[in-house]
Amino acid sequence: MAGGSLGDNIGLKEDAIKRVCGLACKANNHKSTDKLYFYDKVQISSETYHVFSFPGSWDPAEWFVNKPFGVSKINSTQFPSLRSIGNDELAWVNEGFAKRFDRLLETNFEDVVKKAILDGKQVVFTGHSSGAAMATQTTFWVLEKYFNPTKIQKPKLPFCVTFGSPLIGNHIFSHASKRENWSRYFVHFVLRYDIVPRILLAPLASIEENFGSVLQFLNPKSKTSTQDPTRAILISEVYKTVMRNAASVTSHAACILMGSTNLLLETVANFVELSPYRPFGTYVFCNGNGQLIVVENSDAVLQLLFHTALLSDLAELEEVADKSISQHLNYVAELQESLGMQNVVYLEQLEQLPLSADGSNSDVATALDGLGLNTRARLCLRAAGELEKQKRKNEDKIMKEIQDKALTSMKELQNYKTTCEMHKGKGYYDAFKVQKESNDFQANVKRLVLAGVWDEVIEMLKRYELPDEFEGDKEWIKRGTEYRRLVEPLDIANYYRHLKNEDTGPYMIRARPKRYRYTQRWLEHAKRMPPAPITESTFWAEVEELYSWINSKKPLDDHVEQRVKQLQKDLKNWTDDEKVLAKDTFLKDPNFIRWKDILPQELKDTSS
Repeated sequence: MAGGSLGDNIGLKEDAIKRVCGLACKANNHKSTDKLYFYDKVQISSETYHVFSFPGSWDPAEWFVNKPFGVSKINSTQFPSLRSIGNDELAWVNEGFAKRFDRLLETNFEDVVKKAILDGKQVVFTGHSSGAAMATQTTFWVLEKYFNPTKIQKPKLPFCVTFGSPLIGNHIFSHASKRENWSRYFVHFVLRYDIVPRILLAPLASIEENFGSVLQFLNPKSKTSTQDPTRAILISEVYKTVMRNAASVTSHAACILMGSTNLLLETVANFVELSPYRPFGTYVFCNGNGQLIVVENSDAVLQLLFHTALLSDLAELEEVADKSISQHLNYVAELQESLGMQNVVYLEQLEQLPLSADGSNSDVATALDGLGLNTRARLCLRAAGELEKQKRKNEDKIMKEIQDKALTSMKELQNYKTTCEMHKGKGYYDAFKVQKESNDFQANVKRLVLAGVWDEVIEMLKRYELPDEFEGDKEWIKRGTEYRRLVEPLDIANYYRHLKNEDTGPYMIRARPKRYRYTQRWLEHAKRMPPAPITESTFWAEVEELYSWINSKKPLDDHVEQRVKQLQKDLKNWTDDEKVLAKDTFLKDPNFIRWKDILPQELKDTSS
């Protein structure tokens, strides 16, 4: 388990966290109702901080835009990294929070943020309640705009520090933030019974009747009396509903963590509306006894959001429900005390957690007891740790496959390519397509071996069975790119050799394997390039299709002419960079020569 102060471990000093918390809660108490952000340049322990704080909204329509959970696909222009790269799956985000963020960008906010970022001092985005959702989106937006890998100058990365934040999106937020190495810059403080971090685990329909009233109880500026006789009833009803839905979500997630293959699990998920919202980043749970428990595993955080607020007895409902409101309004006082005590526990090796209160005085045992975690809760945390461990083992397994099988096959295919170009006087694409000699057959065997290895990688990625960082790892991007550039032309040659295009259709539309689509997306994302319809590994498919079109005497419409011109332009660009494509790969190839020969003179690009 990690030791040391919270500030040293997360990279933001305790005094700064206290000050930021005060500013976050102050934004919610501000008399102005139309300001979308506040900016303060503050001096803390001789260091300068640019702090942007965001007020929350107490309008139910800005929490749930639509039923059942108010989510929509994220704006991929604003947040291109918030997706699963290979699966090409965009994140889902709370639509009400997203619309509020869009309104923020219509103000002078961008100019103020840019000036603060370029100043080189520490920038912190913060918010309390739904203001935290604004801080989170803003931080992602700034990271996309100023800190992606293509930027030469990289200022100090900003922090996002939230207090009592609702969940704002699905599992892709956690997946993408870890892949981009941004996760550690999001720090979320949660008091044990605060209802807001759990509230979006319930569908709107289940709490709609009382939701507006509860938001007013949570609003620090509200004049709603604590003596209102209906208050306790309303809060208790909403708390009970939220926890019932949280139980369904976390039980389903726990079954997946534990590897359940029961078909009933999938059947239930098809009939019961389960919230898509999931936590991400670093969570700091405040147990009310001055102890801070730090958790980075998002699967474990989801379980803790339920189990730490679980009632041990129904008789506690009214008292705990009241705490779920009062604690949400009490972050400043709680953190002043907890941060001063420096009693911090880091839950890291989750798979080794004790399953019961064993009387131990260790910090971890005390933390688990202080959070009121029963044996089932601890089993769920262990399962979250085991899953993370298993993902690492899966990566080690495929790395071994690469070393035992793929490296040798890649080397032999590279030798095959060189032999064809140097001794046969033609490219390896044509040699493989004709399949006249024994080494052509051996090349096909190696192609199939490599396909098996990489198909296994892709299947694991589809099921999220590899570490979240995998698709952002430079070494895996390099391996995938080298594999795609060397081997995909052989897949294309095999496809057109067997005339599969006549039955199935063009390779690029009907037959391109996911192992090439995924590895292409890795490179495009790493270099922040737009998706390319034709690449240095697929141009042979375009040559085949254009040859077939022109040779069949079909009319050369504007679209076909544009494809021909674009291909010649791309080939020139790729061969200008010898690391991408060597001229010998295609200049001697009969397939390429016959295509150039039948091109109308006006379409032949002599410069390329």
